[in-house]
Order: sequence, then C-alpha cells, then structure tokens
Amino acid sequence: MKNIYKIGLLSLALFAGSCSKDYLETQPTDQVSDGTVFENTDNAKMAVNGLAKMMTMQYWSQGLNGEGTIKMYYGNYAGNNFYVNLPGWSSVINSTYNERADVLYDYYPWYYYYKLVANANAIIAKIDGTAGTEADKAFIKAQALTYRAYSFTMLAQLYCYRWQDSNNGSTDGLVVRLDQSTGDMPLSTLADTYKQIYADLDQAIDLYTKSGKTRSKFYEVDMSVAQAIYARAALNRQDYPTAETYAVKARANYPLMSVAEYKDGFATSNQEWIWGSFGASDETLYYYSYHAYIGYNSSASAVRTYPKCISKELYNKIPETDIRKGLFLDPKTDNYTTATGVAGSAMKSRAFAAFPALQSNATIYAYMQFKIGVADQPGVGNMNHFRSSEMYLIEAEAKYFQNKPATEVQQVLESLTKTSGRDASYTCTKTGTALLDEIKTYRALELWGEGFDWFDMKRWNDPIIRKDPSQGGNFLTALAVTIQPSERNKWTWKIPLRESDYNGALE
Repeated sequence: MKNIYKIGLLSLALFAGSCSKDYLETQPTDQVSDGTVFENTDNAKMAVNGLAKMMTMQYWSQGLNGEGTIKMYYGNYAGNNFYVNLPGWSSVINSTYNERADVLYDYYPWYYYYKLVANANAIIAKIDGTAGTEADKAFIKAQALTYRAYSFTMLAQLYCYRWQDSNNGSTDGLVVRLDQSTGDMPLSTLADTYKQIYADLDQAIDLYTKSGKTRSKFYEVDMSVAQAIYARAALNRQDYPTAETYAVKARANYPLMSVAEYKDGFATSNQEWIWGSFGASDETLYYYSYHAYIGYNSSASAVRTYPKCISKELYNKIPETDIRKGLFLDPKTDNYTTATGVAGSAMKSRAFAAFPALQSNATIYAYMQFKIGVADQPGVGNMNHFRSSEMYLIEAEAKYFQNKPATEVQQVLESLTKTSGRDASYTCTKTGTALLDEIKTYRALELWGEGFDWFDMKRWNDPIIRKDPSQGGNFLTALAVTIQPSERNKWTWKIPLRESDYNGALE
C-alpha cells in the first residue's frame, strides 16, 4: 500500500477551510505540512472538514466523484432494481469486472477509501499533541475514527466475501492500516477487520461522550453517525443484536421526513438525514457530480438523454396508496417503445405536466424516477449517506433474523411506512419467509436510487434477476441477466494490482 498511502498523506490540506467557497482560498496540498495542520485544533478541525470534502471531489476521470460514484456505479447500476438505457456500460452494470484486478473500476473504491483512511490516520496520530482543549481534541479524534470505520465498512462490502461465505470471518479481510506507515502489510481476516471497525466505533462513541460536543452541520460526523455506521457494519457481519441496538440509537433524534419533504427531491438535507455531503452552486463538479447523473430535472446530458428508472417488477409491487408510487412514471395505457422504454407523445405530455421542472429537451422513459432531483444546475445538491429510514429497516431485519416475534417486526415496518404517511393504508400481517420478503421489498423501495441495491443483494445472498420486456421486465436485453451469488468471485472485487504490486506482503 506504499503507493496509495503516499498519494493520500497530506491531502489533509484539503484542509479546506469550510464547506463554503473559503476552501478554494487555502494553500495547495503539497505546500501544507503536518506542522501547520496540527498546530492547533482550529486547523485540525479544517483537516476533518477536508475528509468531508474528499467525499465529493473528482478523481481522475470525469465520472469519478467521490462517494457519489460508489452509490451510482457500484450500488445502483449493478443492482437489481435500477434501469438505465446504457448497453455500452454492460461490463459495469453486469459486474463483469469483479475479477479484473487491473481495471479502473476495481481500483477506484480501494484508492478512494484508503485515501480517507490515510488522512484519518494522520489526524488520529497527531491530534493528541495539538494545542487546544481536551474536549476539542477528543471530538476531532472521534470524528477521524468515525471516517476510518466507515471506510473500512464500505471496503469490506466490496473487497471481501459476504459474512455467510467467510467461515465465521476466517477468509481474507482488508489491509487494516492504523498508522502512517507505508511499508508492506498483509491482509487481516474478515473477523479481525470487523473487530477493528467495532473498536474504532467504540472508541469514537466514548470520545464523543467525553467531549460533550455535538456537530453543527449535517455533513459533519458525530455520535449518531458512528452509531449508524455501527448498525450497518453489524448487519453486514450478521451480528443482529448489535445491529438492532445501534439502529435504534442512531435514529433516536432523527424523525422521519414528512410526505412533502419526501417529494422534495432528496437534494436538500432535512430532519431525517443522519449524515450527508454538502453541495452548493459555488462548489459544484458541474456535469460530473452525483446529482448530474441521477437528478431528473438536471440539464446534464447524462440525465436528459438517459434518465434513471425503477425496474418494472419493483414498481408493480408498490401499492396504489403509497406516495412513492407517484415518484416514478407509470406508463398506464400510453404507448412507449417497449425495447428501450422511450415514451410516446401522450406519456411525455403527462410527465411534463406532472413535473414541470423537467428540462424541455429531456427524453422521457416509462418508469423514470422523480424521487431525486437537483437543487441547482447542472448537478447541485446535498447527498445523503444515512437516513433514519435505513435504521428502521436495519432494526426490522435484525429482529427478523433473531427470531423475535413477527409482531415486533411488523410494528417497525408500519412505523416506517404507515405512521410516516408514506402509505397511510399500510398494514403488515406477514410472517415467516413472506415477512422477510416484505422487509426486502420495502428496503428496495425506500432506499431506491441511494446506492444500496447491489450491496443488499450481496448481503442477502440473493441472485440478481433482471428481465427484458419479453420476460415481463423493462431491462435492455444486454442488461437482462441473472447473476447467481456464487458467480463473479462471489460478487467480491479483487484486491487491485496497484495494491499488490507495491505491497510485498500480498504477493
């Protein structure tokens, strides 16, 4: 990991003042020393803010935009319920690169998350000797630990076997580097990888408590974010009691959004957002931001020409009484090109009437989404990472796999769907495997487009089954594939050559 770590160190100077245009006025990365960054806690706070900024930066090519790329390429495109008319992207969408350790798509998440890890490690190593109050230092260290735990959690989902295939964690995990060294280092086991994630989060939560401090902005991390990461990591590890405990804690101060907020485009943070990334008109990546690839009202050609759509099968599962059904374009009886989904004149007119924010030259597709929009052109918007909705769904799934009474699981699903107003008519009486299917369906619906699809299918050990129109679906023939959990290296990305070529312990 010499190469990756040396690239990542002192990116802290992204040090980026604040999430405003001020970050543009700081010194270049290669001109800021550790001594400057850790001179005092005010500077160190900027370094933590730099971690937040890294999550929305452009890396290398145009479409690689920090966390948004993980959501779009790895979570949405490769999933089961997300359709886009991009046959030229079939290698990404059909997950044919998983075993190619030499391709950019294999290397990008490794580079991106280890860049976060490297910078978090620098903060953790240096903050105790920084001038400032003990409360400030405790809070800053807790934040860096939170970022590191999040990065390891995401890396484990991509580059490690699912827990049920790991022989209780004995299979390969990650290079769990916890300091600023750049020498050779072997892979830990998956069990030890999760042990470290837990340890980071335990320490972070303890430090948050001792600091007595809270964040002031939704894009900063705090105890609730650490608890949410704990819940997600524990769910992936099939540690269901821990997942349930932390899901309940994480959502405690984040009430579910109203119906009006749900229909507001998911580009502005609200009471339900536990953690997200900041987006503003003076900090945009223009046509290469996450929202420019998905926001239905974006002027970017990636949306105007290739709008993002829900799978027909998932759409058909949405009850008519559910407000989320109205966030996707029902073809009804209107004509459209069945092979691709391109709408005819009647459906197009109906779409523009219902959603006037659409660009006048936008191509309209059957089942296209209106859930996620942009706050400003071409792709400005805040990006969500954790919502309390996810915590409800984690709690429901964790209860189910602990064999708790079905009524407890049903109540959680009703709280998420009925009490929130998403579907005031919703009731759940299902039990057994039908109840698990209900959890999966409502997780797919609630979190659609937010980057969970492929990750969930991998965790559940469920096959990707996409159908073309002749089979009753709406996927292009080139994308209408079935991928079994045992295929594609068990959906596990290979350790990139750019790691193994520089890390002798992996050879």
